[in-house]
Amino acid sequence: MAVNVIYLHGFASSPASGKAALFKERFRALGLPLRVPDLNVPTFERLMFTAMLQRVAEEVRACPPGPVYLIGSSLGGLVALHFTDRYREVEGARVERLLLMAPALDFVSNRSRQLGDEGLRRWRDSNRLAIFHYGYNEDRSVHYALYEDISRYHSYDVRLELPMLIVHGRRDESVNHEQSVRFAVGRPNVDLHLVDSDHSLMDQMDMMWDVSLDFFGLR
Repeated sequence: MAVNVIYLHGFASSPASGKAALFKERFRALGLPLRVPDLNVPTFERLMFTAMLQRVAEEVRACPPGPVYLIGSSLGGLVALHFTDRYREVEGARVERLLLMAPALDFVSNRSRQLGDEGLRRWRDSNRLAIFHYGYNEDRSVHYALYEDISRYHSYDVRLELPMLIVHGRRDESVNHEQSVRFAVGRPNVDLHLVDSDHSLMDQMDMMWDVSLDFFGLR
């Protein structure tokens, strides 16, 4: 029975991201199609975390029979974790392994640190936060409801039994690697690899491809 691999891109990104393209090319060489759903749902301007989980559920339902492996980058890692948790009785039950790259396990803390109290207040009052969107190659604004929605999800409370592999850069200035360290503590099913890299991890792609082959049993 064939496996199904789904790649979940990060915040202000798209299915055309650099890491997604590299993984897609290499999985294609193995004869495995990599599914990369667009998580800018319903639109980036009206982005909702709960809608992102629903989009992943739709993608899993569209997969042919067989186990599902999720690869999540940054916010996509957060999506992978909470999708598998919230949908564990149906679609999430098909997920057998999670590979998380620099997962944004505490989105609220990340935004608070980057924006400060005043920046968060301006976002709330204006309902607009300008972000450079790498998929559209231009600035786009996202509404404050995203922050309110995502604040209801608490990563450190999630308990999953399936194998999880986390790769996180020690020089990550967007998502502190200590978030992954904290998550891995007390979870023997989580294998954490800390590497000398930044948030993009682009200089670690060969290594990540090698460990993903082993982790997914595809050699």
